[in-house]
Amino acid sequence: MLGWLDSGNGVHYNARAVALKNPSDIERERFGSDIVTHLDHLYRVAYYLVKNDTEAQDCVQETCARALNSRTQFTPGSNMKAWLTKILYNFFYDSYTRDKRIVAAEDLVDPEKPRRDFWETLPTPSLEPENEVLARELGIKVHDALRKIPEEFRAPIVLVDMGDFSYAEAAEILSCPIGTVRSRLSRGRKLLHGILVGYVL
Repeated sequence: MLGWLDSGNGVHYNARAVALKNPSDIERERFGSDIVTHLDHLYRVAYYLVKNDTEAQDCVQETCARALNSRTQFTPGSNMKAWLTKILYNFFYDSYTRDKRIVAAEDLVDPEKPRRDFWETLPTPSLEPENEVLARELGIKVHDALRKIPEEFRAPIVLVDMGDFSYAEAAEILSCPIGTVRSRLSRGRKLLHGILVGYVL
């Protein structure tokens, strides 16, 4: 029914000009804003778990959609970053690991088209031109080496060494005991060192 009222002196509009938002819509928008603050982190994690940039973006979008739909399961005041990462990892595991679509050694970034990633965000002192070239080359070598490590050992490195999660948080995300995280992280670091030995002194 339209909000028109005939008061005898003419017809006047007698309804709200703009309908108030539903409280659940306001809460959803607020929750979505909180998720946005973690997009860079989610993308970095996804990028090192899946094959390429496009799939990483798809993974992040699906993570955000699942998080919004499950927002009532999030405990206010708890670690949203860890909660979102767990959703992302579960999606990755369901969609990629079980389908045997894990990153292979040949699925590497084209060295002719280096991308800005985690390794490039690390703070570095001012370097001479030749040292800058060496530092960039090292970043590519480490990136490629990490992509060669099996997912079960790569994931702890991505979460603990790159995502700054504690062992307990990583264990929660990966749904495994802390001892397993520690052993896999140790094994992953050894694999990474083994690949880079001879290049990194």
